Amino acid sequence: MMRRRTFLQWATAVGGSGLVRNGGAADEPGSLTPRDLTQRLNPQVAANREVALGLLKPSAKELERGLRLHAESIVFDSYGFSPRAAIDGAAVAAEVEAGASAIELKDLREEMSMTRCVTDPVQQQEYRDAWRSSGVTCVFQNAGEEGQDPLRLIKRLARFTFVTDMLRGFVSKAGTPADIEEAKREGRHCLYFTGNGVPLTQQWVSVPDELRYLRVFFQLGIRMMHLTYQRRNMIGDGSGEPSDAGLSDFGRDVIAEMNRVGVIPDCAHSGWQTSLEAARVSARPVVASHTTCSALDGNPHARSKPDEVIRAICDSGGLIGICCIPHFLRGDGDIRMLMRHIDHVVKNFGAEHVAIGTDVAYSAQNSGEENRKVPSVRRKRVEFRSLWPADSFRTTATMTQSVAWTNWPLFTVGLVQQGYRDDQIRKIIGGNVMRVCQETLRV
Repeated sequence: MMRRRTFLQWATAVGGSGLVRNGGAADEPGSLTPRDLTQRLNPQVAANREVALGLLKPSAKELERGLRLHAESIVFDSYGFSPRAAIDGAAVAAEVEAGASAIELKDLREEMSMTRCVTDPVQQQEYRDAWRSSGVTCVFQNAGEEGQDPLRLIKRLARFTFVTDMLRGFVSKAGTPADIEEAKREGRHCLYFTGNGVPLTQQWVSVPDELRYLRVFFQLGIRMMHLTYQRRNMIGDGSGEPSDAGLSDFGRDVIAEMNRVGVIPDCAHSGWQTSLEAARVSARPVVASHTTCSALDGNPHARSKPDEVIRAICDSGGLIGICCIPHFLRGDGDIRMLMRHIDHVVKNFGAEHVAIGTDVAYSAQNSGEENRKVPSVRRKRVEFRSLWPADSFRTTATMTQSVAWTNWPLFTVGLVQQGYRDDQIRKIIGGNVMRVCQETLRV
């Protein structure tokens, strides 16, 4: 098995030690190499790599094959977040002192974390370095705050459109799978946008009237939408509801319109019955973009999916994206558990129907320092969308570090250790998401 020294020797052989932190050539356009995945790692990324390596214990041959395969392939995170910048703590503190409302402060924090990679040179360099070390080609980017109100949904979409407009030579907005292929060829990165809800005015004049903004958001670049987010809405029951009533009549109309327009229905946050019925009525692939397999734990999380639901999603031509949230993975909650969930889908439903939808983000190293500059605000109520069923699972630092977003190259190494063929691994780390995107856009 691989020891730390062996890893460092191999990393040096391909052009850069895994723990080199300052120095090395500047970013250059062109094909990604294993060297890009291992050189100039900052202390935070390096520490997370060491935790994951300590759990996986790959051989030198497994590591080399995995990193080379990762560098050569289109890597498409089926749901997640591009790297986040640190806030400007002093600026937020000034707004607190000026009496800004809770909503204003939340929006300010969010905007800073999403856009300071454009406006702050230090944050931009760390943003670029995080992308490089991850080896990710494209993220199905969370670009809509959870809900149905079009004005609520458009804020994140605007922020990430701004980032891809300003940094388009490095990270661009992808409107089609061909754009993702082009980004890979040119050594760039890209974002494919997903919204965290179906945009509804909720005036309920008629079904066509209520659905008119679905096409508008598609035209703005949204390619996937959550049917529900934890709670019940007019489409169906969410995963956090104690009932499991399934898809409504209106929900069936929503899915038909998504099929017509070219938007992927995502039931990651939907209840089991809603997910099952959505997969069965859709004429196009349905996905659970970031979830886990309930069969692997005697006390599954509400956000997991049982095999019956997974089968229906796979039968629709869709996929199951396994997330990197220890609380949902259950068991050991670490990178090894991530591999177990992937293996469950591969063995029972086929390698053509599984992906990795991390649902986690890299946060800049000085995020904690900047957050501490902001005065504490009074305690607030739990947000409606976060009303989870209670459970006793406890997440540890080791779990979180092992499945950090910048450990994406080691996810591929873990798949090598599972014994999968190269073609299967390419499907899991990106090819399956590309296929679903291509099939959905055939309108």
